Order: sequence, then structure tokens, then C-alpha cells
Amino acid sequence: MVGCFACFKPPAGEEEEEAPLPSTSRRRGRSLRLSRSSTRAAGEGGGDAAAAAASSNVVVDSSSRARAFTYGELSAATDNFRAECLLGEGGFGRVYRGRLESGQVVAVKQLDRDGAQGNREFVVEVMMLSLLHHPNLVNLVGFCADGEQRLLVYEYMALGSLADHLLLEHNAATAAAAEGQQQPQRAPLSWETRMRVALGAARGLEYLHETANPPVIYRDLKSSNVLLDDALCPKLSDFGLAKLGPVGDRSPRVMGTYGYCAPEYVRAGTLTVKTDVYSFGVLLLELVTGRRAVDSARPAAEQLLVAWARPMLRDSKRYRELADPLLREDFPERDLKQAVAVAAMCLQDEASARPLMSDAAMTLEYLATEAAAAAASAPPPSS
Repeated sequence: MVGCFACFKPPAGEEEEEAPLPSTSRRRGRSLRLSRSSTRAAGEGGGDAAAAAASSNVVVDSSSRARAFTYGELSAATDNFRAECLLGEGGFGRVYRGRLESGQVVAVKQLDRDGAQGNREFVVEVMMLSLLHHPNLVNLVGFCADGEQRLLVYEYMALGSLADHLLLEHNAATAAAAEGQQQPQRAPLSWETRMRVALGAARGLEYLHETANPPVIYRDLKSSNVLLDDALCPKLSDFGLAKLGPVGDRSPRVMGTYGYCAPEYVRAGTLTVKTDVYSFGVLLLELVTGRRAVDSARPAAEQLLVAWARPMLRDSKRYRELADPLLREDFPERDLKQAVAVAAMCLQDEASARPLMSDAAMTLEYLATEAAAAAASAPPPSS
């Protein structure tokens, strides 16, 4: 599993004050009162001491959709956090499937109290998802700050993460080949689905960068943070590393996931919205190639996706070589080339040369529309 870089720890213990609201949330009539410590946690990367002090000061007003749960309510919802309800585990802690008294199915993320980043992530995520709302951002149902317990409650995303689908497809294909079968046990994501997922992720980032005021730098875009509902609609999740502007800030220590971080961020800690654009380029490349951003199971020269793809990205005549073999060439070559060209622009070494997410989304909207029309007009598969 690819881990996140460690976070730095700024001073804590400053007095409480009202945090400025993103303008999009103010128009909706929602507010969130945070201590100055928690604002620093969002603005500078946070620290465990500051976040621990701030977490108890998080107050969401009655117009917000986020609900404060007791630990007992969430324990009952997950059948006392039974192993059978476990959906997965990450840097924050374990995620369980639960059912509230209302009947709503939810995902409950429980803070690992021994983790290095959990309290900070809790504060930042409650703040961000209470203020920011978009169809391509996961919805925060509520939270629990009961004693030492820290839990987050999200809408349930039935189809898991994009990483699950890409990885399981190739695992199935490998197993089928080993057993002499002709095809994997389940169909891979179609070209149309991949373009729809790319467009949804792009729109989520566009909202964070160009609609929210101040802009939000997501900082941890990766395939495991793109969740899919039962209609394969993508939603960005895990906002624990997100940061409010300003543009051009410098982070004392890099926070993010290896394989997705922009070169200027790794070298000098320079953090802008274009840092996210680079990460989106990696994600789009994953969708096109079916490969993981970092895959230690591959030969040494192919383990880092961007390094492996770079020679092909520099030569448009080689774009076709990047297509996932599991697609079986079931895509328009022109559309493949346009998708790869978008990825190549997003992966420019110079941040200023990368496009805005609105520009990338515009191209991907065209590609997704074309793919949907082609899928609708295709003859049904023969039985």
C-alpha cells in the first residue's frame, strides 16, 4: 500500500475566532465555526496537538446537513463494528458499512487513535465537507466527537473505489491467464465509463479550484480516493489533506501520495491548484492504461506509471501504445489520442504550462458525450 508523507506540526493553542466561509457555502446559508487552531490545520497542514484541541470546537449550525452522532448510535449502526461490516482500511482508520435507525446505509470511518494524522484529518474533513457541496464530492452525513472517539459518517458508495475496479480487473485477467482461460472473470470498465469517471473527477476539482472562494487544494487525488456509487458516478473523498488557498504557498513538508505528487511540490513544497492538476493527469493516465500509479509487481522500469509513460506522452504517434489491453481496442482512436493529450498537458513539469481544471473538464465532457453516444448506438452483444 502506498502511504502518505508525514505531516508537520505547527504551534497550537491560539484563541478562538470565526473562520471565513467559502463564498459558495455562504450563498447556501451554511456556516461552520472553527477555532483558529482548526483553521490553521486546514490552511497549513495542521498538527495533532492543534487538531486535538480544535476538534471539540467544531460546531455545525442547524442549516448544515452534517449531523452530530453519539458513539452508541454508530456502534449500533455497524453492529458494534463487526468484522463482517468492514469495508476497508486507510491512513485515517477503518471504514465500516452501517445502517442508521432511519434505514439509511452509510459508511462509517473510525479514527485510529494511534495514527499520526487522524485528529488533523478529522478537523479538516468535517470543516471542508460541511462547507463544500457538489455532485462529485462525497456527502458527509455526520460526525462523532464523543469523548476520545472520532468518527465520520458518509453516504455509502456501493461500488467502492476506482482503484478497486482497476486492480481487480487486472488481477482477474492474470488469474484467468494462469488457468488457461481466454478472458477475465468480469468485464473491465468500458471506455465510456472511464471517460465518465474522468469527467466527474475533473468537475469535482474544478469546483474546488474555481468555484470555492478561497480555492481549495485537494492535495491527495488518487484512484483510491475516487469512490463510485451504484450508477458509477464518481465522487472525491478523503479531504483530510485538503488546504485552503492562497495560491503559491509553500508547505514545509510534502503531504500526499507517492506517484501522484507534482515535481515542484516534491522538490520545493510549492503548492498551488496546479499541484492537483498534475495528480489528475496521473489519474487520467491510470484510466487510459489500466495501470496503477505505482506498481511494485511490475519490472523496475515500469513500476512508476508516469516515468514509464513519459516517452509515449512525448510522441503522439505512440499514444495508442498506452491503451489498456483489457479495452480490446473498443474505443475511437481519435478520442483516445485526445484523452492522452489531456493527460500529457496535465503532467507538464512546469506548473504554469498545465491547464485549468475547467479546460480539462471541457475536453473530457466532449469525450464522455461522444463515448455515451457510441455506447447507446452500439448493437447489443451477441448471446
